[in-house]
Amino acid sequence: MLRLRIAAWTAAGMLCAGAAIAQNEKVAVSALAFVSSAPIFIAQDKGYFAAEKLDVEFKIMQAAQPVALAVASGDAQLGITGLTGGFYNLAGKDSVRIIASQAREEPGWNFVGFVASNKAFEAGLTSVEQLRGKVIGHTTAGSTFHYVFGRLFEQRGWRLDEAQLRALQTVPNMYAAVKGGQVDAIQAPANVANAMHAAGEGKLIGWVHQYVPWQLGALFTSPKMIAEKRPVVEGFIRAYVKATADYDAAFQRKGADGQRVFGAGSDELIAILQKYTKSEPAIIRASLPYIDPQGRLKVKDIHDQIAWNKANKLVDEAVDPRKVVDLSFIRGHFDVPAN
Repeated sequence: MLRLRIAAWTAAGMLCAGAAIAQNEKVAVSALAFVSSAPIFIAQDKGYFAAEKLDVEFKIMQAAQPVALAVASGDAQLGITGLTGGFYNLAGKDSVRIIASQAREEPGWNFVGFVASNKAFEAGLTSVEQLRGKVIGHTTAGSTFHYVFGRLFEQRGWRLDEAQLRALQTVPNMYAAVKGGQVDAIQAPANVANAMHAAGEGKLIGWVHQYVPWQLGALFTSPKMIAEKRPVVEGFIRAYVKATADYDAAFQRKGADGQRVFGAGSDELIAILQKYTKSEPAIIRASLPYIDPQGRLKVKDIHDQIAWNKANKLVDEAVDPRKVVDLSFIRGHFDVPAN
């Protein structure tokens, strides 16, 4: 039986084998209600967590940092969200550890968009290349939004202090600020960016993947959870990767024209995502990010993120990127540094 189980895991691709869970385990997962969290929602509603004897509860937050803090404090056992300077500082204190990928900004796949306010658009902000000198909204220092704007400005030879960055604390505050014209531009997940554009509440002027492709998000847990309840984490990962494979089959195929082709089962998965994100099916279809079908990470990119955050005094110099990621749960991660 053990040989058969190991063979099944190997054929399914890349999961490291581990012990079974003896009895039902309650697991709280902190997350944002975005389509990028799709695998946990799919695994929940298709019974993949239940099959692993996991009783999963979601704790929905309003920004990335509270998602990480919930895991660090023990209020949640796992979390899934974008990677931030605050996250890396928590990882440096051995409070959280990355175990699998979430969404990434992959060329050709729209996920996070740059949205200009109507007022700024009418005044000439019609492209990403015109963001220099503008008032830009984000959540907090070291957020995913801060990182992308920083790398964008760096690529173009601009200083980040040439823009006025306003920390608005929460994602809903960002949306309200750009709708009301209090800021010139923000970044927004595609379901929101598309909806705002369609409703005339802002103007979509570009996609992040066109400028800053990167490992945007990850699934993580605490080192304590890994040490004390590794079978639970392994069971969660098995269910999670089964869901990422479903997501890939339904949403990540392209036709000869380069356009997304929706596969068998896509309607079922969209209904699941509608339940959790409260977005309309048409918006979801236009907003699905790229998610690695086996949960693999771009590891060097994580090292690069930490280096950028250190250079900008957002992450402590003592943070060791090699200790931020636990590569033992999934095989085949990309670009793993030699040391």
